[in-house]
Amino acid sequence: MNSSILSIAPETLSNMLNTMVPAHADDADLYLQHSISESLSLEEGRVKHVSASTAQGIGARVIKGEVSGHAYTDRFETAALMDAAKAARAIAESGHTKSPLAVHTLASPHNLYVSENPMQRVDLAQRKALLEHIDALARSIDPRVQQVFANVSASFSHIHIIRMDGAHLSDDRPLIRLNVSVVVEENGKRETGGAGGGGRFDLTRLIDTNEAERLTREAVRIAILNLDAKAAPAGTMPVVLGSGWPGILLHEAIGHGLEGDFNRKGSSVFSGKLGQRVAAKGVTVIDDGTIADRRGSLNFDDEGTPTQRNILIEDGILTGYMQDKQNARLMGVAPTGNGRRESYADCVQPRMTNTFMLAGKDKPDDIQASLDEGIYAVNFGGGQVDITSGKFVFTTSEAYYVKNGEIQYPVKGATLTGMGHEVLQKVSMIGDDLALDPGVGTCGKGGQSVPVGVGLPTIRVDELTVGGTEA
Repeated sequence: MNSSILSIAPETLSNMLNTMVPAHADDADLYLQHSISESLSLEEGRVKHVSASTAQGIGARVIKGEVSGHAYTDRFETAALMDAAKAARAIAESGHTKSPLAVHTLASPHNLYVSENPMQRVDLAQRKALLEHIDALARSIDPRVQQVFANVSASFSHIHIIRMDGAHLSDDRPLIRLNVSVVVEENGKRETGGAGGGGRFDLTRLIDTNEAERLTREAVRIAILNLDAKAAPAGTMPVVLGSGWPGILLHEAIGHGLEGDFNRKGSSVFSGKLGQRVAAKGVTVIDDGTIADRRGSLNFDDEGTPTQRNILIEDGILTGYMQDKQNARLMGVAPTGNGRRESYADCVQPRMTNTFMLAGKDKPDDIQASLDEGIYAVNFGGGQVDITSGKFVFTTSEAYYVKNGEIQYPVKGATLTGMGHEVLQKVSMIGDDLALDPGVGTCGKGGQSVPVGVGLPTIRVDELTVGGTEA
């Protein structure tokens, strides 16, 4: 626990809570954060960029109905803290204070990751050596490798949440990530490939295992594959989505539409459809924040609610939404442990944690063999979705043209377009190979970014619009 947070006397926190919470408030909390982060980047054979930062502050929040009063300060002097408490109360409409509250400690509901600084056992010299090893390895794999870019980053956040009843929870959250990308050249043609991984664990895992080597080889493989890629076909056709990272399509095209705020306001295509069929039989979608060491996991969310395994769609039937406290209360349901914020300076929103589709019974080879003619999308690059309509556009980073069940050649520049809710209804085969992504997901919403996880088994979608350069 950071000394600057410890320097705030318990009575000061109690005074803040009692000052900021009017008698008619629906909810309130204090969110204290102290974070450190470090990043090293390699380019042109040398570690060129080293950065380190520290952030700390406290957010004060009062909720009354649909109004949320939020104020924050990065100063821990008593006057600044009390000003933040008063400002939060004023925004949410002040009234008479409730009975005095005392801050008291609660035990964490989970223990999903090691509560220690992931950087403390791997110093800067070791991280530098790791990046240099990646550079040398990539160049040794294939002489066509011309450039190597690698980045290793880590952060460690001390989080304290004091709820309206005075309950105090604390959590120490590690997070690491390694990214590798390469540029290859052959006969004047250049292509790129990349891979990455990470999670809530120690940096020693990158050094003590073959993870860094695996990611390096994968980046080189994809880059070389792209040298032989042909123009993607265009038109409406069946598409097979590979396991793991392609779950990002599920996250973007369906997951956001299942967040409580969009459904309370009626702006999601899934609004008002609880209990109705929204997907093909066999499709079960889960959001689970309790998977050990995963990038999207939390012992409790940013309101102090324990994370849990939430079934959103079960065998094609919509069964629930992801909720923070405010939206859950306004919708008359229980919070689901999905209240998240990027930092003490941000407001809480209902957000995903680790979102994935459960495995089915089909064999991946059989799913590929079922394609008379179509696209097999193994990995994705960027994408975007319109929450209101559910329309999405995704670009593949690794995909293949398949005919008569056999892969013919890799394609580049393929985009997949469709409607999220319609895609779920067109799933006709579900593989038995559910995989979670390697730990690289970051989700943006309302100007905030938070780490997330995604996952998918191999699935067949009977009809998607494929955009390419070949008519």
